[in-house]
Amino acid sequence: MEATLDPTIIQSVTRAIPLLLTFPAQHFWVDYDVDADALYISFQRPQQATETETTDEGILLRYRGKELVGITILDASTRH
Repeated sequence: MEATLDPTIIQSVTRAIPLLLTFPAQHFWVDYDVDADALYISFQRPQQATETETTDEGILLRYRGKELVGITILDASTRH
């Protein structure tokens, strides 16, 4: 049996391509925690962040030294 993919998912991924290509790393991992409503983007695994900067928009920038190793987006489901 062949699996089918919802066309809206394909459209969403296609719209995201220009943004994904601007990320500060060629490889990245994305995880979403439904209970916390937090989206985690890691540019290195493991992140091993040593510093966190919080933006006014509720986004956490995770650094190891001066290198950005991840981004956490709080209240992710409410962002458009």
